[in-house]
Parts: sequence; C-alpha cells; structure tokens
Amino acid sequence: MDTAANVGIFGIFPILAILIYLALIGLSVYCLILFIKLAHRGIKALDIYIHEKGR
Repeated sequence: MDTAANVGIFGIFPILAILIYLALIGLSVYCLILFIKLAHRGIKALDIYIHEKGR
C-alpha cells in the first residue's frame, strides 16, 4: 500500500466537488434569470388581458 498513491487519488475528490458546486451555482443563476424573464412576460400578458377586458 503506497501512501502517496492514496493521497493522490483522494486529492482529486475535493477538486471534483468544487467543480460540481460551481456548476450547480452557475445553473442556479441561469434558472433564476429564466424564471425572472418568464415572470416578466407573464406580468405583461396579464396587463394586456386586464386592459382588453376592462373596455
């Protein structure tokens, strides 16, 4: 059992975990932007609907 080999293998896991966390943070921000755009369009559509039904 070579200790240096074991340390090298386990040294990869924290780097991989950090990359996964960064990817999830990026995906979360992207989803938040898409949700804000969807909400903005929904508000515009609701305003148009209310304006047409109020005549």
